[in-house]
Amino acid sequence: MLSVLRLHLPSDIPIVGCELTPYVLLRRPDNSVTNDDVSESNPLDGCFVRYKWYRIHSDKRVAMCSVHPSEQATLQCIGCVKAKIPVARSYHCTAKCFSDAWQHHRALHERAASAVNENGAEEDDMFGRMGGSGSGVVNAAAGLNSSGSITSQSPNLNNGSAPPYPNPVSERSGGETWFEVGRSRTYTPTADDIGHVLKFECVVVDLDTRIPVGPVSTLLTSRVIPAPCPTPRRLIPVNGVDIVGNLDADGRSGSAGAFTVLSYNILSDAYATSETYSYCPSWALSWPYRKQNLLREIIGYHADILCLQEVQSDHFEDFFAPELEKHGYIAVYKRKTSEVFNGNGRVIDGCATFFRRDRFSLVKKYEVEFNKAAQSLTDALVPNAQKKTALNRLLKDNVALIVVLEAKFSSHVVDTPGKRQLLCVANTHVNVHQDLKDVKLWQVHTLLKGLEKIAVSADIPMLVCGDFNSTPGSAPHALLAMGKVDPLHPDLAVDPLGILRPPSKLTHQLPLVSAYSSFARMMGVGGNLESQRRKMDSATNEPLFTNCTRDFLGTLDYIFYTADSLTVESLLELLDEESLRKDTALPSPEWSSDHIALLAGFRCMPRIRR
Repeated sequence: MLSVLRLHLPSDIPIVGCELTPYVLLRRPDNSVTNDDVSESNPLDGCFVRYKWYRIHSDKRVAMCSVHPSEQATLQCIGCVKAKIPVARSYHCTAKCFSDAWQHHRALHERAASAVNENGAEEDDMFGRMGGSGSGVVNAAAGLNSSGSITSQSPNLNNGSAPPYPNPVSERSGGETWFEVGRSRTYTPTADDIGHVLKFECVVVDLDTRIPVGPVSTLLTSRVIPAPCPTPRRLIPVNGVDIVGNLDADGRSGSAGAFTVLSYNILSDAYATSETYSYCPSWALSWPYRKQNLLREIIGYHADILCLQEVQSDHFEDFFAPELEKHGYIAVYKRKTSEVFNGNGRVIDGCATFFRRDRFSLVKKYEVEFNKAAQSLTDALVPNAQKKTALNRLLKDNVALIVVLEAKFSSHVVDTPGKRQLLCVANTHVNVHQDLKDVKLWQVHTLLKGLEKIAVSADIPMLVCGDFNSTPGSAPHALLAMGKVDPLHPDLAVDPLGILRPPSKLTHQLPLVSAYSSFARMMGVGGNLESQRRKMDSATNEPLFTNCTRDFLGTLDYIFYTADSLTVESLLELLDEESLRKDTALPSPEWSSDHIALLAGFRCMPRIRR
């Protein structure tokens, strides 16, 4: 007979908007086991498995800490309530928690005082208001009345056929009542569930009689918590252009010929292990949470072009491509090669480039496989006896994805009326190993030589984006930013295969400039400009960091552009280390990658023939 052997939830802390998918192990009548669903429409031996989700309602409603959302709150900042800051941010679990978070928390008060929080209404809907009044910091441990307002269920969440306003399914017991909220195997918590425990129930049912034929298996979750909501990052104008005053309805720059580009290493789930990031709560490190948090962040930037790195092939196909398509993006993807990787091919990561279909169309795609370039290099330069050693060093599966796009908007700078405005965008992820400096430099040089060929044939503006795993001042960074590498650069001392000799060949003719160096070059004064300059390294004109873990803080990610054909108009503000260290490092509940996103706004300029 069909029976339920085991139930398990990957994370016992449910988060609003993040789908819960229990692992259900079944024993078939032939004694084999499976975790496949046995539904009413596809029964097995006259039986199927029925699922139900319940939410417990107590006489006391519980508020959760805004800093440690899995902990019950004991204090509330009434200053937040008076300032109409989303009430979920006003709660803290202990006095120490409130004190430690004060610098970050005070920024909420300052922002609320200077302008109306335009996201407040949305967040009230997301988190639900849990009441409270008074002044200063008050005790929140006594609980909140369950008669407080409950927001309606989000219409885009499919939780089975349970009615949106369910009646109690069992009698009250000990001040608690269970409400049915879902009738499918999966469930996505809503704002109504915040502070409540969920119960999952499954039982084998006879198809004809609809009577259970085995014991009911159940599991309980922790209390549902709201999705952490980081303070939105602002777009800072450079070169005196008032970008903030020229945003259209969906937040993008509305001026003709302007476009924005995002570059972001999103941290592949295969690398997001609790061993590497032990400081990040397990629920915040889980892919069901991270994918939704990353999607919210990426969509919120409203970029015209997205260059993402460390996108697993299964996540691209099953999640990012279909989800971003709903927001008007067309996707192009290049998976890493697999000469070195021996695991499941669907979890190999790669580079994904997305562009808005109403802004650009795809003209051509180039795929750069550094492994193929390594094969050609060793065939031409390395003696047969040393080829195996050379390939062991050079074959690292890294790739680059290059797309040539045609703009659907007018740039007003094209030399000949009616001539197409093209744009070349390169997206790459360079090898990570710090002891392979020669391989990093060779990969960057190989990519730039390929881009030079495109530039000669088409003479179009170019963007080079990605995670180069190279800090400012390194040889790869020097090659990108300066067009050459000093023959005495210490990185050139590591060259066991002789692939970097002579150093004079390590050049290119593309007039590349790092977009974020515009912060360092900006003239004038102002709070925003000074704040951003403090987050820049004056010696290198690059951000102090784009990657922040417990053991490393530095810049690895860049957006380079050809300065003879593009000009920077705006940059996404940088984050400060202090705000990130409250969660030890990245990733964190607020930010779901160990890298930060970079975004730049550009405008095409009249072209000077290279």
